[in-house]
Amino acid sequence: MITVFGTGSWGTTLAVLLARNGQQTILLTRSEEEASALRAAAENPRFLPGVAFPAGLEVSGDPEVLQRTDVLMLAVPSESMNRAIGWLAPRLTPKTVVVSGSKGLADVPDPAGEGHPRPRRMTEIIARYVSGQLCALSGPNLAKEVAGGLPATTVVASSDAGAAAAVQRLFAGPTFRVYTSTDVVGVELGGALKNVVALAAGVADGMHVGDNAKAALITRGLAEMSRLGQALGADARTFAGLAGLGDLVATCASPFSRNRRLGEQLAGGKSLDQAQRTVGQLAEGVPTTRAAVELADQAGVEMPIFRQMHALLFEGKDPRQAVLDLMQREPKSEWT
Repeated sequence: MITVFGTGSWGTTLAVLLARNGQQTILLTRSEEEASALRAAAENPRFLPGVAFPAGLEVSGDPEVLQRTDVLMLAVPSESMNRAIGWLAPRLTPKTVVVSGSKGLADVPDPAGEGHPRPRRMTEIIARYVSGQLCALSGPNLAKEVAGGLPATTVVASSDAGAAAAVQRLFAGPTFRVYTSTDVVGVELGGALKNVVALAAGVADGMHVGDNAKAALITRGLAEMSRLGQALGADARTFAGLAGLGDLVATCASPFSRNRRLGEQLAGGKSLDQAQRTVGQLAEGVPTTRAAVELADQAGVEMPIFRQMHALLFEGKDPRQAVLDLMQREPKSEWT
């Protein structure tokens, strides 16, 4: 049995996808009240309206279902992951495979609770509570398109090739093609860091700087993602794949992308708080910008686009000045 925890658009989509594939699936909510409301509606009217729950999808508010769960799929905001897995882990069996579908980085303390919190990937956080098999699922996966049955692909990564292959079989279907990888670091960083570039792409769209500028922004943003990823132990090839370039293109181009839309709002003169209220749902690129710059500082990696986004989001910098500062940097070779 598969349990999906996280009732946002992506968690709901994954639960629907699995049930359509004929898998015994439970969508686990944080309360029985929420479960009752979703069961009554037979869909998620807030986050995925119009997508009916398949007959095989059970909605439950009882965390004890985890005791009979073979695979736990986590699809919560990155900043909620530590709290979520801390609550869920005591109810899991040692054989449960845990899969992260969350794309972000989160600050958490060292395991001993000492020292300054530092940014961590989602499976790093999960591993603090779970000793079994861990996987990360990431790719160009806009929830509305996947739920609508449009063709899509993704990558499931694990240090255990057998676990990745098992999860691959569960999610693969006629319209959802799943690849495997052993590069957990690269797959997770690709999914997280592309959100920052999507914020910048939205700013570019909102400022109407043109397709040449946006293409350059995406390309150079990918170079920064790859540099940081390699410094942290990732395989450079991953950033040229679905979890890197593929997800980056989808998120920078789609009207469904929360991060791109937030960037547009910022370019229009709204404050970060105003822009977030307009978009409605969490844009993971905001906390990830802060975390990525911290990791870049620690690793000694140059990331000018990410630093300009940090200045725009948290230091009150004008978007036009950020563009000028990027354009007027010291000339250099493309490959250095």
